[in-house]
Amino acid sequence: MAKNYYEILGVDSKATQAEIKSAYRKLVKQYHPDLHPNDPAAAAKFKEINEANEVLSDEQKRASYDYELANPGAANFGGFSGQGFGGFSDIFNDIFAGFGGGATTSKATGRERGKDITVEISLSFLDAAKGCSKEVSYLRKERCNACKGTGAKDGTAYKTCEKCGGSGKVQYTSGSGFFRTVSVRPCPDCGGSGKRIIEKCPDCGGKGWTTNNGNTTIHIDIPAGADSNSYMRKKGYGHASTNGGEPGDLIIVFKVLPHKIFKRDRFDLYVELPVSYDVCVLGGKVKIPTLDSAIDFEIPSGTQSGKQFVLRGKGIKSSLGTGNLYITVSVEIPHSLSRAQRKALEEFAKNSELKQCPKMKEYNEGFAISVKRLLEQAQEGTSIGGKVIGAVASLMRVPSKYEVAIEM
Repeated sequence: MAKNYYEILGVDSKATQAEIKSAYRKLVKQYHPDLHPNDPAAAAKFKEINEANEVLSDEQKRASYDYELANPGAANFGGFSGQGFGGFSDIFNDIFAGFGGGATTSKATGRERGKDITVEISLSFLDAAKGCSKEVSYLRKERCNACKGTGAKDGTAYKTCEKCGGSGKVQYTSGSGFFRTVSVRPCPDCGGSGKRIIEKCPDCGGKGWTTNNGNTTIHIDIPAGADSNSYMRKKGYGHASTNGGEPGDLIIVFKVLPHKIFKRDRFDLYVELPVSYDVCVLGGKVKIPTLDSAIDFEIPSGTQSGKQFVLRGKGIKSSLGTGNLYITVSVEIPHSLSRAQRKALEEFAKNSELKQCPKMKEYNEGFAISVKRLLEQAQEGTSIGGKVIGAVASLMRVPSKYEVAIEM
C-alpha cells in the first residue's frame, strides 16, 4: 500500500500547488534536523515530508501517485505499491530499463532476475476515463517447463557448483590490515545459479527459457481515470531469468487518445460550448455532453462569451474522488445573414442603449476622459499644438452611435 502523502503534509487530496507548498514549508521548519539534533524520529519525519513534497509538487508524478492511491489493487498501478518508494525517477529508471537490459541480481541468491518488458497500449478517451478491460499480447521468454528453468535435462542433470559451494556467490578480499576490503559477487563458474549443468535440456538448449512459439496474451482490468504515461505493473510477467532467478515484470504504459469535445485535467473535464448569439442574449436550453449521456442545461439570458459554468460531480469518477465538468460558453457569430436577418439586427442596434452593455459603457467613459485631457493640454499649450490636435482628431473618430460627450 502506498504511503498517503496528503496525510503526511496535512492537505486535502484536491489541494492546490500553493496549498501544498505552504504546508511543506511549515512542516520543514518544524522538523528540520538543525532544530532536533540527535532525534531519529524527527529526522525520519523530515525525510518523509520531503518524499511527499517530491511527488505532490510535480503534476505528472502526482497524477501517477493519485492513480496508485485510488487503485491499490490494480497490479501495482503506477509502480508505488510495495516499492519502498525512494524517488519517482528511480521507479521510471526501473520501468524503462527493459529497453536496454534492466536485469538485476537478487541479493539473497545471487541469481539474475529476468528482464522487464515494457509495452504501450492506446486507450480511447472514454475507455481511460470510465475504465475498461483489455487483452495485451506480447513476446516474452518463458521458463522452460521441461527443465523447470534450470537449463539441465529433466531439471536434474546438474551438480552443485564446486567454486561457490552452491551459494551462487563468491567472496573477494583485497588489500591488507586496516585497509582490507571484502566484496561479494556472483560466481563466475555457475553465473550465480549455484549449479553446474552436466547435460543440457534438449528443449531449451540449456538456456532455461523458451519463446513458446508465439505471443503471450493476458487480460487486464484498467480502473477509471487512467491518463497518458500512467502504467500498470504485472509482477512476474516479464522475461524469464537465464539462471533460475525470478522473472521480470510486465509494465503496461498507457497512451490516452484525444477527444473531439472533452479535455481533462486529472479528474476534471472541460468543454468549450459554442452557443448562438440569440441564445446568449435571450437565454435558452442547450445540450451538454457528459461521459454517460447528454443533459439539458439552461443558459441564462445575457450570458457573455467566456462565461464558465460548473457541473459538480459530472467529471471522471474514481475511487480517489470525482471530478467536475466545466462548461465555457463561446458565442458563435454567423458568417452570413439573410436580408431579413440583417434588417432585424440593424433595427435592434438602433433601439439599443449603451447602458445595456456595462463594459462598453465603462470603456467609452474612459475614452471620453482621455479625449478631454488632450483637449485641456492643447488649450494650455503644454504640448506641441499640431500633434495634440491630430491626436484629438484621431480619438474623436468614434462610431456615431456611441458619441462621446465631453464637457469643457
